[in-house]
Amino acid sequence: MKPKFLLFFLLTYLPIYGQLNLEGNFPPPDTPQVVQAIKTTSEIQVDGILDEEAWLRAPVVKNFFRKEPRQGGDYQYETEVQVLFDKKNLYVGFFCKDSLGVKGIRIQDLRRDFEWGENDIFGIALDPQNLKQYCVAFQTTPYGNQRDFQNFNGNVYDNGWNTLWKVRTRRTDKGYYGEFSIPFKSLRYDKIPEADSISWGITLVRYARRDNEQTIFPPIPQSFTPYRMTYAAQLKGLELPPASSNIRIEPYTLFQLDENKQGDVSNSSTNLKIGGDVKWAVNPNTVVDLTFNTDFAQAEVDRAVNNLERFNIFFPERRQFFLENSGIWAGGLQTDIRPFFSRRIGLQGDFNAAPAPIDAGFRFTQRDEKKAFAGLYIHQRESENTAGASFGVLRYLKNYGKENNIGVMLTHRRDETSDELNLDQKNNTTFTIDGLIRPKSEWSIAYILSASRDFESNQNGFAGRIFAGNTTNNHYFGWVTGIINKDYNPDMGFVIQKNVLWHNPGGYWIWRPKNIKWIRRWDPGMFASYYHDADRPGNFQQASLYIFPIYVFFQDGSFFEYSFTPTWQNINFDFAPLGLQIEKDNYFYVRQLIRFNTDESKKLSLNGRLNWGKFYDGRRFTTIAGLRFAPNPRMAFTADYEFNNLRDIGQENQDLKTHLVTGGLRLAANPRLQLSIFYQYNSFGEVGRWNVRGSWEFQPLSFVYLVFNENDFSDLDRMNRSAISKISYIRQF
Repeated sequence: MKPKFLLFFLLTYLPIYGQLNLEGNFPPPDTPQVVQAIKTTSEIQVDGILDEEAWLRAPVVKNFFRKEPRQGGDYQYETEVQVLFDKKNLYVGFFCKDSLGVKGIRIQDLRRDFEWGENDIFGIALDPQNLKQYCVAFQTTPYGNQRDFQNFNGNVYDNGWNTLWKVRTRRTDKGYYGEFSIPFKSLRYDKIPEADSISWGITLVRYARRDNEQTIFPPIPQSFTPYRMTYAAQLKGLELPPASSNIRIEPYTLFQLDENKQGDVSNSSTNLKIGGDVKWAVNPNTVVDLTFNTDFAQAEVDRAVNNLERFNIFFPERRQFFLENSGIWAGGLQTDIRPFFSRRIGLQGDFNAAPAPIDAGFRFTQRDEKKAFAGLYIHQRESENTAGASFGVLRYLKNYGKENNIGVMLTHRRDETSDELNLDQKNNTTFTIDGLIRPKSEWSIAYILSASRDFESNQNGFAGRIFAGNTTNNHYFGWVTGIINKDYNPDMGFVIQKNVLWHNPGGYWIWRPKNIKWIRRWDPGMFASYYHDADRPGNFQQASLYIFPIYVFFQDGSFFEYSFTPTWQNINFDFAPLGLQIEKDNYFYVRQLIRFNTDESKKLSLNGRLNWGKFYDGRRFTTIAGLRFAPNPRMAFTADYEFNNLRDIGQENQDLKTHLVTGGLRLAANPRLQLSIFYQYNSFGEVGRWNVRGSWEFQPLSFVYLVFNENDFSDLDRMNRSAISKISYIRQF
C-alpha cells in the first residue's frame, strides 16, 4: 500500500470506524478530525445552487454522528457539507437529504434568530482562535432565515450577537440545499502567515424536526450541546486575507410621533432623532463599539406577568446593543445574582415606565485563547422619571486548563444630582469574583462572590452562589447554594431578593426506552428548595419539593408533565401579591401541575398548563392555554390565555380573578420583509397594549422599521401612543 494512500485511509476511514463504538460521555478525541477547505478563484454566486466548478472539486463531509434521539448508530437523514474560500469570504455549501422533499420540511415562520427545536435546521460553529471555550455559530432553515450567536463554554448563549453574512437555500424533491457566505471581516481570528498552519475549530449540526433527529460532525455526546468546542474538528487549508481597518458603521434616523392622554387632557409631540453605532475591529482579538443617541424602537416589548410569589421577576434584556457580548459578564447564565444587569440602564427594569434616553456609550472587548478583557461605559440622560446617570463595567477573565476560567468584574454607577426630581448624587460599586471549573467533561462547577458598597450611606453588602452539576446521557444531578445579605445592593444589577440564604439540590434520571419508540425520553426526578434569612439562619422563609414522576418527551416533539409541589411558607413580613394581604403566619400547602404541548412543528399546535391546590390560607386555580397556527412559513398566529382564580385568600378572605390575554400575528413575504402584530390585555389593572412592527432588511443588517405602540391604562384613565419610522444602514469597510 502506497504511503499517501495509507495516510488518506487512516485520516478518513479510521475516524468513521471509531464513531461506531462511541457510547456514553466519551472524552474529546486526542486527534481531531479534519475538514479541508478549498480555495476558489472563480466567483461564487450565493443562490443555494451548488453548480460552480469549485463545488465539484471540494471534499465532502458526510460521516455525521447521530446525537438524538438515540446516541450513535444509523440515522435517517444524510447531510453533505463542503467548504470553500476566496480572498474575502468563507463559503459553506450543504445538502440536507430528505426522501419527502418539500413535503417533509418543518418550519414555523421566517423570523431572524429563530428558536432551536421548532424548525429544520442546518448550522456550523466556528472557533477561529481555537479558544476551546468560545465559538460563533451560523444557522439557517430550508427557507433561508438566519440565526447567529456566540456561545461560551458550550452552554452560555449570546443570542444578541449579529454579524454580516449571507445565506440562500433551495428546496427540492430530494431535500434542501444551501450556501453560506461569511466574510472574513465578520470573524475574529489570529493571523498566521503559513497557510498550512491555519487551523480553526469547527462543528456541523443538522436537525431534522420531523423525527427529532439531530446529527453532528464530529461526534459529541448527547448530554452536551453542539458548541462544546473541545470536541471540535479542525478546519484546514485556509489562506487568510491581510488585515484591514475593519470598521462597521450603522447610522440611523428616526421620526416619532407621541400622543399622551390623561382623562380629558391630551397632548402630542414629535421628535426627530439621528444616532448610530460604530464597530471597529482594532485587531483580530480586540473590538471597540461606540454608540451615540442610542435608540431601541425596534426591540420587542415585554410581556406582562402577574407575580404571586415572594421573589422578584426577571425580565430578559431585548435591546440589541446590550445583548451583544452579554455572555462575557459575570453571572450571565443564572438569574439569582447578577452584579451587572443591563436593564438597569435606560429601563430600570420596569416595562411600564417610559425609557430614559441614552446619550452615548462605549464597549471594549479583547479576547484570546488565554484571557478576555472587556469594558463598558454608558451615560443616561435625565428624564422626567429618572436622574442622569453614568454606568461603568470592567471585566477580566482568565482561561486555564481545558475548560476552566476565573474572572473579576467591577461595576460603578453614579446617579447625578437632580433639582427637578429632588434627588441627590449617589454612587454604588460592586466587585465580583467568579469562575467555572470542569474537572471532567460531565462535571461543571460555577461560582460567584460579589460585594457592594453604597458610598453615601456607607453601606456594604455581599452575595455569593455556587453550583455543582453532573450531566451525563443517563442523568442530571446538581446543587446550588446561594446567599444575599440584606445590605447587598447592586445598583447596576439584579437579585431575586435580599437577606436570603438558599439551597437547591436535585436531579432527574433520563430513560430512553428502546422498545417504546414513541417515547423519546422520560425524565422523572425531584428538586428541593430551602430558603431562610441570611442574617438569622434559623429564621425559616420557604421550602418546597418539586416532584415530577411524569416528565415525558415524545418522539414527535410533544411533551407531558405531571408534578406536585409540597410547600412550606413563613410569612413574617408585609406581603400582598396582587393586592391580597397575606396574614403573617406559617402555611403548608400542596400544589399540583399538569403541563403539555403537542408537536410544535405542525401547522396547528397546542399547549396548556393546569395548576391547582391550596395557596396560603385559601385556594388557587390557574390555567394557561395556548395555540399556534402556522399554515405556511409566511403566516403564523399565536393566542394565549391565562386565568387565575384565587379564593378565600388573606386577612379578609378575598377572592380575585385575573385574565391575561395575548395574541400575535407574524406575516412574511420572505425572511427580509416581515410584519408582526402583538396585543395583550391584563384584567388586573385593566391594561391593554399593542405593538405593531414592520421591518424590511433591504441589505444585510440594514433595515427600515415602522412601529406603532399603544398602552391603555383604563384603571388610571391614561393612554399613550407612538408611531415610529426608523431607517438604519450598515456599511463595513
